[in-house]
Amino acid sequence: MQPLTKAVIPVAGYGPRLLPATKTIPKGMLPVVDRPVLQYVVEEAAAAGLRDVLMITGRHTQPIEDHFDRNAELEQALRRTGAPHLLAELQRPERLATVHYLRQDTRQGLGHAVLRAEHHIGDEPFAVLLGDDLIDAGSPLLPDMIKTQQRYGGCVLALTPAAPHESFAHGRATTLRARTDGTLPIADLVEGPRPAGAPGGYAVIGRYVLSPEVFAALRVAPPGRDGEIQLTDALAAMARSGTPVHGVLHTGRRHDTADPENCLRTAIQFACERPDLGPSLRTWLDHYVRHEMPRG
Repeated sequence: MQPLTKAVIPVAGYGPRLLPATKTIPKGMLPVVDRPVLQYVVEEAAAAGLRDVLMITGRHTQPIEDHFDRNAELEQALRRTGAPHLLAELQRPERLATVHYLRQDTRQGLGHAVLRAEHHIGDEPFAVLLGDDLIDAGSPLLPDMIKTQQRYGGCVLALTPAAPHESFAHGRATTLRARTDGTLPIADLVEGPRPAGAPGGYAVIGRYVLSPEVFAALRVAPPGRDGEIQLTDALAAMARSGTPVHGVLHTGRRHDTADPENCLRTAIQFACERPDLGPSLRTWLDHYVRHEMPRG
């Protein structure tokens, strides 16, 4: 099997639930504490050995390119002021991976964004990471998905147990009996089904490891939900035609950054767990909740 070295990160979305903050700032550049969302995603890819990253961009994504590029002027200023820790943090994004950019001129769904990557990917397996879901640093999810693809071939999806009321927000998977290593063969997939018709008990979350055969499936995939080319629909067609599609169950924490409340929760959790910020922040939060928070 060919080793995986490439990751695709779609970043062309408008982020409508985060307006007006996302009117001029790409949603992936909104901060979680002191790093933008996208930096956490690229860090996850790099930690799994995926150091060739292609971002599928839309309009107003220059801040993303600037963030993962060198800023020599700011580096000079930090050297003059004697701030080695800040200098290291400034240089960290550009050293994580080689980042490429490709424009998605029209937003026609996740499947269309992935299809745009075909020329860059070629005939290699690759990963797709969505920025709305942040996975805890050190989680084995992405490495386990890569190992599954290398062992069984085909495509691999990240799954999580799903409540019925969540079905319209995620693709849902119908799985067969788990293998001895815990991986789940997937028999069928449905993108965002209504609760009454939701199959299986697993939701598809924003991590994929795909074989290059997915591009052929995407080229013939008809418009699906919302009139867009859905990656889930192409993977469902592959599973039905005999291409192996597997699920890896994620039981750890994932953090949603797609709307204001969950984005705030994520930032608070991350900050509370940092040794440099957590102790004082937890003390302040406790005092605020007990004594200062408005009631009613």
